[in-house]
Amino acid sequence: MTMKQNFICQLLLFLLLIPMTAVAVGSSGMYQWSVELTGYVSGETGKAPNAYLWVPDGCESVKAVVFAQQNMTEEMVFRNTAFQKRMKKLSVALLWVAPAFTNTWDPASGCQKVFDEMLTAIAFQSGHEEIAHAPIIPFGHSAQATMPWNFAAWNADRTLCIVSFHGDAPRTNLCGYGTANVEWGRTRNIDGIPGLMIIGEYEWWDARVRPALAFRMMYPGSCVSLLCDTGSGHFDCSPETIDYIARFIEKSLQQRLTDGDSLRAGRPRSQQESRPRFLRRLNSTEGWLVPCWSPDDGQPRAKAAPVLVYGGDTHEAFWYIDEEMAKLTEQRHASTSVTQKSQKGDQIASSRQRQRQYMGFETDGKYIPFDGRQQGGMAVTFVPDRKDSLTMHLRAVYTDSTHVQPADGHAKAKPRFEIICGPARKTGDTTLRLYPYEAGMDNPRRSFTVWVVAIGEGDDTYKRAVQPMRIDIPASVRHLIK
Repeated sequence: MTMKQNFICQLLLFLLLIPMTAVAVGSSGMYQWSVELTGYVSGETGKAPNAYLWVPDGCESVKAVVFAQQNMTEEMVFRNTAFQKRMKKLSVALLWVAPAFTNTWDPASGCQKVFDEMLTAIAFQSGHEEIAHAPIIPFGHSAQATMPWNFAAWNADRTLCIVSFHGDAPRTNLCGYGTANVEWGRTRNIDGIPGLMIIGEYEWWDARVRPALAFRMMYPGSCVSLLCDTGSGHFDCSPETIDYIARFIEKSLQQRLTDGDSLRAGRPRSQQESRPRFLRRLNSTEGWLVPCWSPDDGQPRAKAAPVLVYGGDTHEAFWYIDEEMAKLTEQRHASTSVTQKSQKGDQIASSRQRQRQYMGFETDGKYIPFDGRQQGGMAVTFVPDRKDSLTMHLRAVYTDSTHVQPADGHAKAKPRFEIICGPARKTGDTTLRLYPYEAGMDNPRRSFTVWVVAIGEGDDTYKRAVQPMRIDIPASVRHLIK
């Protein structure tokens, strides 16, 4: 029996034993396929979550799958057209589950079985049978940021790389979901798997970073990178960070897929074999080290260098896959300092930091007040346009530190807002419009909330600035969303 025949037999058995229901893909038009999960009922909706799959147009064979669950900025990243373009180039698919079926990735909960059955089902429905065994890139933000590390610990042979976005350390004692972490046991590890922890400058907290440094010392074979997302907070993703994540995934594909896998991945789908791809474990001594970012960047810093010749304190440094990623990290970490020219004419970062600026929102001619007790600091009820009850006018503005007064000085870039998550599309520079959420309109916790972020890009004088805001959709508008 060939490998393809074996896959078909396993799939038929799966279909006989487990009901699978294909559901309509949401109104955003992004995802091409969707299936209901089996073996799990969401406490948020009282029914099974849905898995949504995006495969790049023209992709003959999927090389890897980025896997994320409904939370917040996972949506922002997946919807980003630049990110989609990069994933298309790499033949990488995107898989999004809503609502989430696990925050912790504790196999005792049955999450592994739910995941495996989901992949088999979506592989069958999409016709991309290679997805059933494709390398996985677990991706999670905030309350989902611990999940990627734990997923990899239980799926080490099929995890291509790990992205913990704004962001937890592996085996952290400060899980984003707020309770205890999952114990891995004595023998389980993620050695040789590239892992990326991203934490924003405006959410920086050493207590979150220290467990990652401790993990590197406890597991010297681990390959953990850290990016300080300079000029960012907890709720946004800059174009530079989109590029960084995409490069991280690309480097992982280049260094971990074997030549045989690369050749097979280039064949037409009709010639593909349904079998797991072998992933080469990386050697942690062959990468580069970069010192951990610090808010006090005026202190002398060791230069990025190969692991074996690094001149700084290795206990205060993180690992990077190659010179390009190490140097790119250095550049990002120095991006909030004022640059000046050396005697040789080279651009160097000084110890003087660029000035901080602040953002706010204006709607209906009024600034939205800031409330530090609110998650994100701002919240407003959806204010419909007089001519279109599903459209809201919203303007991102530069402000002073109160967020309700115009700024005396700010960067030259025009401020903008972007959608973080929820049932809304940006339809213009100052407008957003509600639409039927692909995640469903029956989740009281998530279906009627839109998160947005005001963004002001930095320049030679000012740092990049962001301000998130929650928009609540009132009952008077909800029934109009069709």
